[in-house]
Amino acid sequence: MTRFTVNNQPVQYAMDPATPLLWALRDASNLTGTKYGCGVGQCGACTVNVDGVAVRSCQRTIGAIEGSYVTTIEGLSRDRSHPVQIAFIAKNLVQCGFCVPGMIMAASVLLTRNRNPTEDDIRREITNLCRCGLYPRLVEAVLLAASIQRGDETVDAPPAPGILPTEAARTVPALVVRR
Repeated sequence: MTRFTVNNQPVQYAMDPATPLLWALRDASNLTGTKYGCGVGQCGACTVNVDGVAVRSCQRTIGAIEGSYVTTIEGLSRDRSHPVQIAFIAKNLVQCGFCVPGMIMAASVLLTRNRNPTEDDIRREITNLCRCGLYPRLVEAVLLAASIQRGDETVDAPPAPGILPTEAARTVPALVVRR
């Protein structure tokens, strides 16, 4: 049995220790915010925080992280209140959204280590790939997140998404956009 902590909860996986962390998170823990992209550690869609390091979870086995602390996108902030999440939304960063959880995790690790990153720091540290080409806005968003985290700037965060009861879901539109 492999044991470590995921999103502040101790877990024990009855899986082969050679199982990639990505599949333990997605299949055994149902933490599907961590995405499968390339499977070879190049794209970064599967990035999670392992003991303060941005890790491509498709390349790290659960046996290799025994005793570690893992944070996934679900554990970062459920209500979108983390400075990186606020900045990504404020800068309208999300297009298709597939790469975004991995980028948010990489950015959050960067800002934990470096409260005042330069554009070059961001480009060097966040090597995740995006088919939509959001890179210029990514740099802006990470700089904004750093500013929010330091308390230099405030941005009103959007409300957290909610799940409507079944009956209410039939009478309320699925998407409400307010400008």
